[in-house]
Amino acid sequence: MNANHPVLQPISKAQGLSNHHYISDATFQTEAQGIFAAGWAAIGFTHDVPSPGCVYPLDFMGTPLLIARNAQGEINVFENVCRHRGMILVDEPKKLSGPITCPYHAWAYDFDGQLRATPHVGGPGIHHHDEVVCEELSLHTVRTAIWREVIFVNLSGNAAPFEHAAQSLRSRWQEFEQPLHFAGADSEFTLDLNCNWKLAVENYCEAYHLPFIHPDLNSYSRLEDHYNILDDAGFAGQGSEVYNPQIAPDGRQFPIHQGLAEKWDTASEYCAFFPNVLFGVHKDHSFAIILHPLSPHQTTERCAIYYAQADALEQGYSDMRTTNTAMWKKVFIEDIGVVEGMQKGRNAPHFDGGKFSPVMDSPTHHFHKWVASSLHR
Repeated sequence: MNANHPVLQPISKAQGLSNHHYISDATFQTEAQGIFAAGWAAIGFTHDVPSPGCVYPLDFMGTPLLIARNAQGEINVFENVCRHRGMILVDEPKKLSGPITCPYHAWAYDFDGQLRATPHVGGPGIHHHDEVVCEELSLHTVRTAIWREVIFVNLSGNAAPFEHAAQSLRSRWQEFEQPLHFAGADSEFTLDLNCNWKLAVENYCEAYHLPFIHPDLNSYSRLEDHYNILDDAGFAGQGSEVYNPQIAPDGRQFPIHQGLAEKWDTASEYCAFFPNVLFGVHKDHSFAIILHPLSPHQTTERCAIYYAQADALEQGYSDMRTTNTAMWKKVFIEDIGVVEGMQKGRNAPHFDGGKFSPVMDSPTHHFHKWVASSLHR
């Protein structure tokens, strides 16, 4: 990419991404291939397929996918398309009592994608044909990785191993490489945003807006308590040296991770793992937000909250879990007005991408550089 590109300049001189990155259908399709298919992107959570036999279909950037958990408890991702005539195999999340069976001609696949049955393929009552070789007609498998209970895929099949992509952030959060515990319906929610997916990332990266958009959060985790996080491996965000909300009026706390450094007694960090996961880590709970881009101006956020210890899933903590989920949902709802307002602003023909604060906006500038470089490799 041209080193003189306005986005790639030092932050004090740089401009943000131009309007077409937010409103153009053509640019959205370019991102689908150059960012989401070329690298590793998040599509769902492990609890979407909680037990063997569970399947979860979704459309991701125009590609029909199917998440499936096999008899051994392993998660696979396939193209959700029968190898016979291209029929969609599964149209809603469910637990199957038998194989993955096409509703059109009943070709059936196991949960590792192997074709196991082709009824009447050789004529009535003849279920085999020499020219239909089951071993050659498995479902197309998508490269898959799982980290922090998030399912990632590489649609192109050409990206470096996920371990390479995640190495730097995993190293930063090595202390948090411990089991996470999902409580169920009281620990997740979905928000619909009328904005481009990048605006959700940009807003999450920076703490600059805290006192103006999140007054309650800023009352116990103030702007001056925050610091910026940047990394060329593909993430950026912010951290707080003071995070200690009172979840229960009687002072009860969730059980915490074992072996954390002393700083995590009060600290927390929030990183956007590019392109489409927003992670938050605390001593007692973590969350992940998966961004599903639907169009240049529509995005869905799926948020799941995980606890450090299985004890936090017990009934005695249910009131605290409800409060914690409501607290985070309120924070993220407060962001909707600004990201949707910025989306509307990207229709102003003279807006040039904006001016960055050299002090406060470095995570957002870092993300803009990553997007521009990814699209012009």
